[in-house]
Amino acid sequence: MRFSMLPDMRAVAAPDAPCIADATTTLSNREFHSRVLAAAGAFADLGIRSGDVVAIMLPNQVEFVVAMFAAWRLGAAVTPINPGLNSKEASHQIIDSGSKLLINDLGETVVADIRTVPVAALQEGPNHADAPFDEPAALALLIYTSGTTGLPKGVMLDHANIEAMIDMGRQSLKVTVTDHCLLVLPLFHVNGIVVSILTPLSAGGRVTIRKRFDIDTFFADVKQLRPTYFSAVPTIYVLLNALPVAVQPDTSSLRYGICGAAPASAELLMEFEARYGFPLVEAYGLSEGTCGSTINPIGGPRKAGTVGLPLAGQRIAIADLHGMHLPQGATGEVLVQGPNVMRGYLRKPEETAKTLIDGWLHTGDLGRIDEDGYLSIVGRLKEMIIRGGENIYPKEIEDVLYAFPGVLEAAVIGAPHKTLGEIVIAYVALRPGFAGTPVALEEHCAERLTRYKRPATINLIESLPKNAVGKIDKPKLRDLWTLQSP
Repeated sequence: MRFSMLPDMRAVAAPDAPCIADATTTLSNREFHSRVLAAAGAFADLGIRSGDVVAIMLPNQVEFVVAMFAAWRLGAAVTPINPGLNSKEASHQIIDSGSKLLINDLGETVVADIRTVPVAALQEGPNHADAPFDEPAALALLIYTSGTTGLPKGVMLDHANIEAMIDMGRQSLKVTVTDHCLLVLPLFHVNGIVVSILTPLSAGGRVTIRKRFDIDTFFADVKQLRPTYFSAVPTIYVLLNALPVAVQPDTSSLRYGICGAAPASAELLMEFEARYGFPLVEAYGLSEGTCGSTINPIGGPRKAGTVGLPLAGQRIAIADLHGMHLPQGATGEVLVQGPNVMRGYLRKPEETAKTLIDGWLHTGDLGRIDEDGYLSIVGRLKEMIIRGGENIYPKEIEDVLYAFPGVLEAAVIGAPHKTLGEIVIAYVALRPGFAGTPVALEEHCAERLTRYKRPATINLIESLPKNAVGKIDKPKLRDLWTLQSP
């Protein structure tokens, strides 16, 4: 099924059925289709053609999705931009992507030579009567990586990548026409687009969009809207799990919550599920793989602390630093293979060649596969700590810290050391109302970790820094350690 044709197919199949909504707009299938035709007409009048790139710099709202489908209808690709970026940061993505047009709230100019139009213009175009574009090999999305090791790179995802990912997602998540997804993750990230928009819409289900996750209104939304699933990052589940015991929300509509974007502790997953009464399904993937590569089975054994089994149609392997595949149980770099793997990084052939080797995507993540085929992520290849010649994986220590009563968040980094090469540094935030000291945490670690794995320093701070997607920002913690260390 061509996802560029989704608005047409839904409008024909069930014109009056609910399709998509946000805080101010609710559209049926027919109304959504009409909005997409008008936006495509507006884009065509502005000169957008097949092969062009349209930049969308909007918060989570219905118009974002309308603009995306309108661009695809004409054969243009979309690059979603975090609306929270400053002009310099946004300019890099707009210029690097070769965007011909930028859509933002009020039509404010970001790059002088790039035409910018306000989001309201999407409703003012003539209906675009031509049939939707249909070319699987054409570029569909340019997703920019977080840029923690330099300027962000454009991940090129074509229509075939996304179609494969949607099919895999529907199958693995068992999404049907009866499903209703509550979107709380940002739409400038591939997870929000694929898991929370394209997957339910392709199955005939519907979506309600929220601008962001709001801990004060989330469960009220769940009670009122009755969604069947949502996708979130571990930080969101940590915050929800830390709510006062008196908070007992109605979660009866939820079939599951999806947990991804960063590893979660087994304790968090089990505590959350026991408290709120619906399963958390941990998954793993990255932008270069069009979002998802493994998932704990919805209807099968779920292993807390793992990220599950490969999605149907994908293969995973573990490799050493030379790319040689390792046996079951060994720790090494996670490799991914499948029709969901990106075509490469935009205009970066050398970076692409380092990442796509012999048909395998080298993820940069460290993991191991157990006897049942379940993958566990133990850290990033670049975050592995080497202390006196011993390899240390941050997640193992983070899991121990999370087991300490009252720990809300924990992160482990490596810091330079003259003698040992690197030492382990930990940052911990406690839940409100809980007391703890670095000494108590050190004793806790001493009982559970070999000496060389124990943190040299445990820092208690109010909260850990996060990036735009909600993941703990370890580069900022390294900067913090540099500032505070002698």
